[in-house]
Amino acid sequence: MNRDLLPGTLEMLVLQTLLRGPLHGYAIAHYIQRVSDDLLQVEEGSLYPALQRLLREGWVTADWGLSARNRKVRIYQITASGRAQLQREVSSFERLLKGITQVMNPAES
Repeated sequence: MNRDLLPGTLEMLVLQTLLRGPLHGYAIAHYIQRVSDDLLQVEEGSLYPALQRLLREGWVTADWGLSARNRKVRIYQITASGRAQLQREVSSFERLLKGITQVMNPAES
Protein backbone atom coordinates (compact mmCIF):
# COMPACT_ATOMS: atom_id res chain seq x y z
CA MET A 1 0.00 0.00 0.00
CA ASN A 2 1.25 3.46 -0.75
CA ARG A 3 3.03 4.68 2.38
CA ASP A 4 1.40 8.09 1.94
CA LEU A 5 -2.07 6.62 2.47
CA LEU A 6 -3.88 8.22 5.38
CA PRO A 7 -3.71 6.27 8.66
CA GLY A 8 -6.68 3.95 9.12
CA THR A 9 -7.57 3.93 5.43
CA LEU A 10 -6.39 0.36 4.90
CA GLU A 11 -8.60 -0.90 7.72
CA MET A 12 -11.56 0.95 6.19
CA LEU A 13 -10.87 -0.60 2.78
CA VAL A 14 -10.56 -4.08 4.28
CA LEU A 15 -13.83 -3.74 6.19
CA GLN A 16 -15.56 -2.43 3.06
CA THR A 17 -14.19 -5.37 1.06
CA LEU A 18 -15.43 -7.85 3.66
CA LEU A 19 -18.98 -6.55 3.25
CA ARG A 20 -18.96 -8.68 0.07
CA GLY A 21 -18.55 -11.79 2.20
CA PRO A 22 -15.83 -13.85 3.90
CA LEU A 23 -12.44 -13.73 2.17
CA HIS A 24 -8.85 -14.77 2.81
CA GLY A 25 -6.04 -12.23 2.88
CA TYR A 26 -4.85 -12.64 -0.70
CA ALA A 27 -8.42 -12.28 -1.99
CA ILE A 28 -8.87 -9.08 0.04
CA ALA A 29 -5.68 -7.58 -1.39
CA HIS A 30 -6.54 -8.70 -4.92
CA TYR A 31 -10.05 -7.22 -4.73
CA ILE A 32 -8.80 -3.82 -3.52
CA GLN A 33 -6.16 -3.75 -6.25
CA ARG A 34 -8.59 -4.82 -8.99
CA VAL A 35 -11.42 -2.46 -8.03
CA SER A 36 -9.01 0.50 -7.72
CA ASP A 37 -7.64 -0.20 -11.22
CA ASP A 38 -4.25 -1.02 -9.66
CA LEU A 39 -3.99 2.39 -7.96
CA LEU A 40 -3.99 0.71 -4.56
CA GLN A 41 -1.64 -2.20 -4.07
CA VAL A 42 -1.93 -3.87 -0.70
CA GLU A 43 1.27 -5.57 0.41
CA GLU A 44 1.36 -8.47 2.87
CA GLY A 45 3.49 -6.40 5.23
CA SER A 46 0.61 -3.94 5.58
CA LEU A 47 -2.39 -6.21 5.17
CA TYR A 48 -1.75 -8.84 7.83
CA PRO A 49 -0.93 -6.38 10.64
CA ALA A 50 -4.12 -4.50 9.71
CA LEU A 51 -6.12 -7.73 9.85
CA GLN A 52 -4.61 -8.48 13.28
CA ARG A 53 -5.68 -5.03 14.51
CA LEU A 54 -9.20 -5.63 13.19
CA LEU A 55 -9.28 -9.02 14.95
CA ARG A 56 -8.12 -7.50 18.25
CA GLU A 57 -10.83 -4.84 18.05
CA GLY A 58 -13.47 -7.48 17.34
CA TRP A 59 -14.33 -5.92 13.97
CA VAL A 60 -13.56 -9.14 12.08
CA THR A 61 -13.45 -12.82 12.92
CA ALA A 62 -11.19 -15.42 11.36
CA ASP A 63 -11.56 -19.14 10.81
CA TRP A 64 -9.41 -21.64 8.99
CA GLY A 65 -10.65 -22.83 5.62
CA LEU A 66 -9.46 -23.92 2.20
CA SER A 67 -8.68 -21.66 -0.74
CA ALA A 68 -9.81 -22.35 -4.30
CA ARG A 69 -6.45 -24.10 -4.73
CA ASN A 70 -7.15 -26.32 -1.73
CA ARG A 71 -4.63 -24.56 0.52
CA LYS A 72 -5.25 -23.91 4.19
CA VAL A 73 -6.02 -20.19 4.61
CA ARG A 74 -7.49 -17.91 7.21
CA ILE A 75 -10.91 -16.65 6.16
CA TYR A 76 -11.91 -13.24 7.54
CA GLN A 77 -15.46 -12.04 8.08
CA ILE A 78 -16.76 -8.65 9.21
CA THR A 79 -18.72 -8.57 12.50
CA ALA A 80 -21.68 -6.38 13.48
CA SER A 81 -19.31 -4.11 15.42
CA GLY A 82 -17.07 -4.05 12.34
CA ARG A 83 -20.00 -2.82 10.25
CA ALA A 84 -20.68 -0.07 12.78
CA GLN A 85 -16.99 0.88 12.82
CA LEU A 86 -16.95 0.99 9.02
CA GLN A 87 -19.85 3.46 9.05
CA ARG A 88 -17.95 5.67 11.50
CA GLU A 89 -14.76 5.49 9.43
CA VAL A 90 -16.55 6.25 6.15
CA SER A 91 -18.29 9.24 7.73
CA SER A 92 -14.99 10.55 9.09
CA PHE A 93 -13.24 9.95 5.77
CA GLU A 94 -15.98 11.78 3.85
CA ARG A 95 -15.63 14.81 6.16
CA LEU A 96 -11.85 14.77 5.64
CA LEU A 97 -12.26 14.46 1.87
CA LYS A 98 -14.70 17.39 1.88
CA GLY A 99 -12.16 19.53 3.75
CA ILE A 100 -9.37 18.59 1.35
CA THR A 101 -11.62 19.33 -1.64
CA GLN A 102 -12.48 22.76 -0.23
CA VAL A 103 -8.80 23.61 0.15
CA MET A 104 -7.93 22.31 -3.33
CA ASN A 105 -10.89 24.06 -5.01
CA PRO A 106 -11.66 27.16 -2.90
CA ALA A 107 -13.88 28.73 -5.57
CA GLU A 108 -16.28 25.77 -5.38
CA SER A 109 -16.84 25.95 -1.62
